[in-house]
Amino acid sequence: MEKTVEFIFDVVSPTAYIAYRRLPEIIERTGATIIWSPVFLGGVMNASGNQPPGTVAAKGQYMNRDMERCAERYKIDFSLNKNFPQNTLSLQRIAVGLNNNDEHGSFLKFIDVCFKAIWVDCKNMGDTNVVTEVLADAGFETEALMNLANDSNVKEKLKSLTNDAVQRGVFGAPTFFVGEEMYFGQDRLDYVEIALSDDK
Repeated sequence: MEKTVEFIFDVVSPTAYIAYRRLPEIIERTGATIIWSPVFLGGVMNASGNQPPGTVAAKGQYMNRDMERCAERYKIDFSLNKNFPQNTLSLQRIAVGLNNNDEHGSFLKFIDVCFKAIWVDCKNMGDTNVVTEVLADAGFETEALMNLANDSNVKEKLKSLTNDAVQRGVFGAPTFFVGEEMYFGQDRLDYVEIALSDDK
């Protein structure tokens, strides 16, 4: 039976970015396949009653340093973005649209560009002008992507994915599912790998 790990994410999340960069090695070691599940983190947080770590100043400061340590440990390019938080609703809609249209190569390239823009280059990807520039520089047809962001079917699909995630117990990102077992946070990827290895 094929081993899979579902990766529930929003490119706005720095810990989802670190998880995104760590996943390939885990996939290589376990032979598993990733199920990509974009959601809108703001919707997840609101529906679940969760609050961003930064609402507690000491916790936010600690998490910022902890993410830097994680990035150093795993040799991941990472920079804290002064524009955080930023609204990635349109980006997540585009991700859903690309993934839903079976354009897997374009989907993977798109999320890679977005993660890098936010968490390496510190771009404000909540600004439409910045988004257009970043995507154009990466070789995307920006008008087509913006059409996806405004497509009513894509909007409903993102809402559905987000609501379904909350119904399954998701309260933040990144979240992973191996079978029915849920794991939250990039710092639980060791458990994800164990679960995937146990499933051989």
